[in-house]
Amino acid sequence: MDMSDDEERIVIESVRADGRKFRPSDWIERIATTLATFGADRRLRYARDVQPCMFNGEKCLMVACVLEQQNPDAYRFILKFAEDNNLRVQPDRLGRGEKVELEQRKSPAPAA
Repeated sequence: MDMSDDEERIVIESVRADGRKFRPSDWIERIATTLATFGADRRLRYARDVQPCMFNGEKCLMVACVLEQQNPDAYRFILKFAEDNNLRVQPDRLGRGEKVELEQRKSPAPAA
């Protein structure tokens, strides 16, 4: 289930305020999977409110602001992580007419 277009959210970039890339590069997946579940098909499903996304070719973490009411501990953890690591946090870009695409995992090709 994707976030709706009218839902308020923030985007946390993999770039520090000084312009350097943040390492480790898999931090987005690490955080997103802490709130993910496995579906009946045993595939990982990201939580509706915390999902990896792509912006300008860079992987980011999109967080719905409603998470602050639904899971305040998770919301505070994510924002504290961004603050402690001096990551760029942007408001919802959809409201400014820019397109932010949620990452869609592709099914592996069937074995021949």
